[in-house]
Order: sequence, then C-alpha cells, then structure tokens
Amino acid sequence: MSSLLKQRLAALSAAEHLNSIVGIRRGLERETLRIKPDGRLADTAHQEALGSALTHPMITTDFSETLLEFITPVSTDIDTTLAQLSDVHTFTLKQLGQERLWPLSMPCYIGHEDEIQLAQYGSSNVGRMKTLYRQGLKRRYGSMMQAISGVHFNFSFPAGFWPHLATIFGQSTADQAFISEQYLALVRNYKRMAWLIVYLFGASPALCSSFIQGRNSKYPFEKLGKGTLYLPYATSLRMSDLGYTNSAQSRLKVTYNSLDEYIAGLHQAITLPSDEYAAIPCNAEQGYQQLNSNILQIENEFYSTIRPKRTIESGERPTCALAARGVEYIEVRALDVNPFSSVGVSAEQMRFLDVFLCYCLLQESPELSHEDQLVTEQNLKKVVTDGRRQNLELMQHGAPRLMLDWAEEIFADLSAVAAWLDQAYGGTRYQDTIKAFYLSLLDPANTYSGRLLKQLLAAQQDNGPFALAMAEQYRQQLLQRGYQYFDEQALIAMAVQSHQQQAEVEAADTLSFEAYLQDYFAPKPCSLQSSS
Repeated sequence: MSSLLKQRLAALSAAEHLNSIVGIRRGLERETLRIKPDGRLADTAHQEALGSALTHPMITTDFSETLLEFITPVSTDIDTTLAQLSDVHTFTLKQLGQERLWPLSMPCYIGHEDEIQLAQYGSSNVGRMKTLYRQGLKRRYGSMMQAISGVHFNFSFPAGFWPHLATIFGQSTADQAFISEQYLALVRNYKRMAWLIVYLFGASPALCSSFIQGRNSKYPFEKLGKGTLYLPYATSLRMSDLGYTNSAQSRLKVTYNSLDEYIAGLHQAITLPSDEYAAIPCNAEQGYQQLNSNILQIENEFYSTIRPKRTIESGERPTCALAARGVEYIEVRALDVNPFSSVGVSAEQMRFLDVFLCYCLLQESPELSHEDQLVTEQNLKKVVTDGRRQNLELMQHGAPRLMLDWAEEIFADLSAVAAWLDQAYGGTRYQDTIKAFYLSLLDPANTYSGRLLKQLLAAQQDNGPFALAMAEQYRQQLLQRGYQYFDEQALIAMAVQSHQQQAEVEAADTLSFEAYLQDYFAPKPCSLQSSS
C-alpha cells in the first residue's frame, strides 16, 4: 500500500471523520431484451401497461422497442436498491404475458437486423428526437450492436463527506470545484484499473453466431454446439471490438485531467463533422436519418467505461449541465449483465464497486494523457479477450507486468479500504466481499465468465438454449415472489401518470420539429461555474 493511501485511510478512520462516508448514494440501470418463449425477439410494441417509455421514471426502452431499461431511484441502501429493481422486474413480467427477459448481455436468435425495431416515444419533439438519434445509431453502427445489454452503476459520495476529505487533503473549502476535481481523479484511476472490473464481472465469453452474421471477425473463435462461438479465455465480448465500439471515436481526445478539458473534448466530438457520416441524410429535405453528421450526434453517443455526470434540466445539454454545476455523480458502464442474478446484478457486485470506487478516489491519481489512455484501453482489450489466460501481461508505467501480480497488489489495497468502510458501516460485509472476489484471482474459473463457459462446455450446450432455460427459471422466480418495496397499485398508478405526462409534453410543443432541433443544437454559452 502506498504511504499516501495509508495516510488518508488512517485520517478518515479517526472518530471525527469516520461516519462521513456513511450514506453513499447508488442507483442501477439494467437493460434486457423482451423475448418470445422460443427466444426470438418479441414483435410487440412497448406495452401500454408499463407506462410511457418517454416519461416513466423507472421503466423505459433503450435502442429498440424490445430493449427494456429499468432505472432505480437513488438510494443509500443496497438492499433497498435491489428490492426496487426486483419489484420492477416482477411488475414488468406480469404485464408481458408469455414474454421473457433475456438474461445475457449478448443477444441471440436474431435472424436479421431488420427484426430490431427502433424505440418509439410518441409525437412530441423530444420523443421524435430520441427515435431519430437511434435511427442515426442504426445507420452508423448497425442495429445488432444496439441489441447488446448491460448494467450501469451510478455512484456518489455523501454530501457531508466532502468537507472531511477537504480537511484531510489540506483544503480550506469543499466547494464544487474541489468535488469535481476529486471525481475526475477517481475517473482517471478507474480507467487505469477498469480491466479488473471486466476480469471479475465480465460474463460474455461466448456468443451466438447470428450476432456476427455477414461480418468478418478477427477473433480465433472456437465452436460449441450448432451455433455458439467462444474464446477460451475471454471475459466480456460485449466490451470487445464486436460490441460497443466506434472506430471514428478513436480519433477523439476526451481526457479527464480537469472539467474544462473533459467538456472541451466532448464539445469537439459533438461539433466536429465526420466524413464517414456525411452521406447519411440529416435534414428535412432529404429525410432525417440522423441528428447530424458529426462524429457524435450527442454526448450520449460517447462510449466510455465510466462517465462523470450531472442531472440535467429539461432541454439542457449534458456538457452545459457539467459546466454550470460541476460533477454530481459518476456512472460505471463496464458491467455485463450478471447471468447468475435474476435481475442482472448482485449486492456483492455493488459492495465491491463501493470499495473499488473509494479506492480510486483515495489512491494517488496523476494526470492521464490521451496517450496514457490508449494504454489503458489496450490493457482493457487484452483482458476482454484473454483475461483468464495464465501469465497474461499488461502495461503499467511503460513496462509489462503480470496481470495477476498487479491484481494482487490492488486487492491488498482494497482489503484496507474495505476495513475502513466496515468500521464506518458496521459488520464485515465489505471485507467478506473482497475475500469472496479474491477467489477469482486464485482460480479464473470462479469469475462470472469462467463459470458460464464451464457450464456451457460441461453440458456441451449452445449459448442460446442455456440462456433461454435461465430466462424461464428467472421468470418463474420473479413472478412467484412478493413485492418488497413498491406495491402493484403504486406501480400501476405510476404507469398511468407517465402516460398523462407524455400527453402534456406533446400538448406543450410550439415549435416545428426542424425548429426544435435547430434550437437544441444552437451554440449556447456553457462557461464553467463549478467553483461558485
């Protein structure tokens, strides 16, 4: 453990500072495809009983009509968050009839991309813009990539924690500029070590051959059964070049050394024209096929393993929100759907992320240049395809290092951070979590990807039938459980209210769609005010 980390943990463990970390705020976003009993994509529209995909706070759609997204409210209790997520799953399944929820990140049983219908959000300008953005994604990257599911983990420190941290850091005040600076330090360290999250939580070592139909793959896949392809040591094919990647984005230089720098990098990306996308229509005369022809249509198109975030106001650009009010929370985006959980994520994962993100904040975090970031991305790619390979080497400080040795060092530090959190929260759950995931270092077969592939190979079973059986098992479990946080009438009322809200949004429109887009993309002052 570095002397700096030891010093900071000792200071935070003092009686006057210890309880300041209690009250970590979390939220989950879980994506999942609606499927028919035979595994094919559901051909139904987003059910009215689920509410409006535009305005419902917890049940919406992502890229397609069949790709559901469940969003939990912010909570300071992990069990509460999972109860909320489970209740939303249960309510949804009760509205879906015989449809199931796909339990893996990588899709299957899709005969052609045309089966993937774009999500619809009604006739309002904002709803039409959301669908047009997805049309642009389809034209740019194809629909198959957009059928991939993941889990996002939203995390923020308690408001009362920052003054204590500022005191320990020798700062006179914990203003918003200080908070944003610390979140960006966390992000830089996360990017340095994101490969460990993918090693532990990656759960897509195999995929259905239909996913790469018509495309040449550079990967030396092995075959299983009639239609499954896998890499023996892969962790997360979702995070590979087959999944969420954008070759045009490789030219971008979005870095995280200051809020100004990050915003400037993103602003360039959403304003820099792309020769690759110039031929796709983006005006009324030609027929809209994308929002614009820039490298990114909007900020959300930027694919990253982690994002600094700020809650936006109606019609506000994310970069403007960050510039005006600074970083509020971070969004971890490198999580595959956990196939061993009925809701795609577990309490153990959330506790591990608590420890890991606290470590990323408290560990020294030097600036990370664009060139340095390229090295972190190469490390990530190695672990994505070969993470369970013995003696795998990554690059650290310009020299190769055994991944296992580096991971051992990180886990030793995580144990100390977990002990501090347990001291504050009481009990030993954080330390127990670190010990449990440490077993995945001792034996890669204990990782999610290792467990999944071992089951497939042992049964000589295709990815698709395996996942389909799991989908039915989870459907039965969720339908038979009772609500724990919400009740059914409250969820019904929420759906009804969301339809009313959508109608109000549609009635309030005064601009034409073209004028609305012009206004949205018009240059707006986004000067930094984060120190105020």
